[in-house]
Amino acid sequence: MAKSPRFRSDRPELGVAADPLTDVLAAMHVRSALYFRLEATAPWGVRFVAVPHAKFAMVARGGCWLTVKGEPGPIALRAGDCFVVSDGSEFVLRDNLRSSTVLCRELAQSIEAGIVHHGGGGAQTVVICGWFTFDAWSSAPLIELLPRLLCVQTDGAQAAALQGTLDLLAAETSTAAIGSPIVVSRLADILLVQTIRAYHASGAADAVGWLSAIKNPQIGAALRAMHRDVAHPWSVEALAGVAGMSRSAFALRFKELVGAPPLEYLTRWRMYKVGCELRGGTASVADAAALVGYESVGALNRAFQRVHGVTPAAFRRAVAAGEPAPRRSRRAMREA
Repeated sequence: MAKSPRFRSDRPELGVAADPLTDVLAAMHVRSALYFRLEATAPWGVRFVAVPHAKFAMVARGGCWLTVKGEPGPIALRAGDCFVVSDGSEFVLRDNLRSSTVLCRELAQSIEAGIVHHGGGGAQTVVICGWFTFDAWSSAPLIELLPRLLCVQTDGAQAAALQGTLDLLAAETSTAAIGSPIVVSRLADILLVQTIRAYHASGAADAVGWLSAIKNPQIGAALRAMHRDVAHPWSVEALAGVAGMSRSAFALRFKELVGAPPLEYLTRWRMYKVGCELRGGTASVADAAALVGYESVGALNRAFQRVHGVTPAAFRRAVAAGEPAPRRSRRAMREA
């Protein structure tokens, strides 16, 4: 009979993240960031079709309306505001809700030195637009846990750091200086992290969702405990004790906020950690199992296959062959 995960007191606690958000962000890697500067004059409108990348934009001058497919109602944006569409959903930017739109890819044909001019010659709005290309494996937890739209209005003290990055990004995209693509890529990485952090601190994440769960005193305490000590043999009862709640109340509230039961969330994070170890190419399956507290490789195999659809060995072979690292969606895991 397979043994359950156990606490490994001899494992050093070096580099342990102080909170779940830091843990997930540290694992994320932005491979590249493409961008352009949209200089639009009223009336104008641009439609950005769905793509398999996270998209971002900041209003450097003027104002406009944002409409994201699947999100309720349009949002008014002004200079300094920025947003990230984490799953690459279709969205529209325009000066007026009645203005007609053109496809972004059509405008791209007239791009010159990273700048696109568009519109009817009226009041000007300048928007820095772009998208992040992630490493699919490392970004999976973040993309699955984030809301589709993160919109930050940078008029609060909590967004001061974000505003600094936005100013640098605006400056770098205003002229074609030596090394600008590299600088913009690095700034985009910082921008994504800071946007998530500013969104989290602004109070916008007070509804349902993983970011809301982190802010919740009881559920946040349980999440921090799991991320701080992923190898511990956590039970729902033990986590409820950390949260200071009854077992039933904790399990219900955790699922409401996070979208998955506590132990399912923990298993997915453990198997993600195992995948990261196996992608590195040096750790054995047994070593990876020990990292997340499994004494039995057989138990790890079953858990890994349920989460990712393949065994750890098959996963490693796929990565070694240069194939995309296999992974299942959260929905597929539940149906397995």
